[in-house]
Amino acid sequence: MSPSPAPTLTAESQRFRDRLASAMDAGVLAFPLTPFSDDGARIEPGAYRDHLERHIAAGASALFVACGTGEFPTLGEQEFAELVGIAVDHVAGRVPVLAGVGYGWAQATRFARIAEDAGVDGALVLPHYLVEAPAAGIVRQVEEIASRTPLPLVVYQRGLVSFTSDTLREVATFPNVIGLKDGRSDHGQLQQLVLAAPEGFLFFNGALTAEMQARAYAAIGISAYSSAAHAFAPEIASAFFRAQKAGDDATMDELLREFYIPLVRLRDRQAGFAVALIKAGARLRGENVGPVRAPLLDPAGQDLADLEAITRRGLELVGASF
Repeated sequence: MSPSPAPTLTAESQRFRDRLASAMDAGVLAFPLTPFSDDGARIEPGAYRDHLERHIAAGASALFVACGTGEFPTLGEQEFAELVGIAVDHVAGRVPVLAGVGYGWAQATRFARIAEDAGVDGALVLPHYLVEAPAAGIVRQVEEIASRTPLPLVVYQRGLVSFTSDTLREVATFPNVIGLKDGRSDHGQLQQLVLAAPEGFLFFNGALTAEMQARAYAAIGISAYSSAAHAFAPEIASAFFRAQKAGDDATMDELLREFYIPLVRLRDRQAGFAVALIKAGARLRGENVGPVRAPLLDPAGQDLADLEAITRRGLELVGASF
């Protein structure tokens, strides 16, 4: 299987692709939380700025705002505009900022235009809503969005969205599609995509608790990954990233055994904990991020106690305080 010829990217997309490639090699890709008021009714701008700054100070190499961890499906367009505007203003070019866009292509386009007006660097095309679609329809969905915004786009393969070698080649010809985030973790299928993709096309591991599969992804040529843990325990996430870069298997194994595997077991107790636990962890550590919004539910009781114990143990391993 031969790789596709390099696509003809717009100048803006090529510049950003190169910048994001460098970021992916330098640190974890972070997905900030969206802080809400205690009743969940509104965004808390001050808390959001503080949360973004913690990510940057801890070494996040790029910020993907208002995406899955940021509870994109619960946001109105005005709230989305507020979040991306704050992010662009606060980050001030220090790291790349990408925003989530999603639902059907018409709504995704509206979100993309809001993000574009705010000055984001790029966008993550979240999986479409509700219906299964044929492969050609998924290509058409991306095309409809890509043709309506100049923003560099990363497509997200997860849930209802799955690419074949042929459909990825086609999507990669669009002049502003620069990469793919994978959340399906079908490594055989993903290997085919890596080998079929054009030179310079970006891939990163976006599996749930991505550190659990970081070495498996790296073995097929995808070393970059997003870290949900960075939103509440950036010391642990950064330590794991450094260990992977250094080939320090002993440290990775210890963090997996003592922190990530217990966290995954806790995550699997209840649907939605992939986000709700992260937000609860940030609250436990003193961040004013508020509750999750419906349909998610916050952990309580033994779940919350277990989360605190797991987090304390992970921080102890990397020499950080709770």
